[in-house]
Amino acid sequence: MSATTATASGARDFSIGRLLLEGRAFFALIAIIAVFSFLSPNYFTLSNLLIMSSQVAIYGILSIGMLLVILNGGIDLSVGSILALCGVCAGAMMQGLELPWAGVILYMPVWAVVVLTVAVGALVGALNGVLVAFFKVPPFVATLGVMYVARGVALLMTNGLTYNNLRGTEALGNTGFNWLGFNRIGGVPISVIVLAVVAVLAGLMLSRSSFGRWLYASGGNERAAELSGVPVRRVKITVYTISGALAAIAGLVLASQLTSAGPTAGTTYELTAIAAVVIGGAALTGGRGGVRGTMLGAFVIGFLSAGLVIIGISSYWQTVFTGAVIVLAVLMNSIQYGRGGRKS
Repeated sequence: MSATTATASGARDFSIGRLLLEGRAFFALIAIIAVFSFLSPNYFTLSNLLIMSSQVAIYGILSIGMLLVILNGGIDLSVGSILALCGVCAGAMMQGLELPWAGVILYMPVWAVVVLTVAVGALVGALNGVLVAFFKVPPFVATLGVMYVARGVALLMTNGLTYNNLRGTEALGNTGFNWLGFNRIGGVPISVIVLAVVAVLAGLMLSRSSFGRWLYASGGNERAAELSGVPVRRVKITVYTISGALAAIAGLVLASQLTSAGPTAGTTYELTAIAAVVIGGAALTGGRGGVRGTMLGAFVIGFLSAGLVIIGISSYWQTVFTGAVIVLAVLMNSIQYGRGGRKS
């Protein structure tokens, strides 16, 4: 009886410990909300939560693309620069494209600007995928190079300046660009709705499609997946293309919120996206992680940063706290996967 009781107690302790470990991002988010709600009465209000969620949306969209790349065993350091490049491209199109050979300036409707901008992001992402899949360039090196190229092109396009007043002109038929950043549906910011749609679609893709199974398989053991008939190269190119397209969407949201687009936008955003994925429980070695955890990770970072601003903490200390959270998340990932082995 004593042995049985001890065994049951041990199993119960293990289950509680495992629950706390695997649900750490959720519990961290609850703790952040509780602490800052106690420290500031303005923190846990509907209006502030919606504002913070609107800011988190940009990181969240980037993080989903980063998750797909990390699940494949790669990394994408170029998403922040792609965000800036695509924002600048959208700004240039909203300002009007001069056609010297025709002697006219072309003003595009907003839907065309959005489609072309996302296409640019997907194209740059596909370049990353081709470098990694076909030329066997290490993901860190390939995306680092593309990061510099994309940022440089954005600087060249603007000469280091910023495109301002992207609201458009009604007479030119190019108004509505600020719809993403300022409008709401049922009181919910459009950017949050976009994040929700992207998250749901990504979750369904990972859990209900053949591509999702291929992605987890190739990230867990690429050689075994290839021998099993998984189109490993196609999967690599696809995840980097999706990551680039999502970076473009995040760039559109940011430019819309600011009604301006500059070549320095998105600096270090790639690190925030990686941090969100890691805090959400994904392993940098690939094959383990999910959209739900990544979204929790993005909200942990966003709500923590916003809370520190609200209570008046120095921006220097904000960097320290964010870094500490990331290091703690990596340590807990090591504990979880070191003890539990490989998990999908």
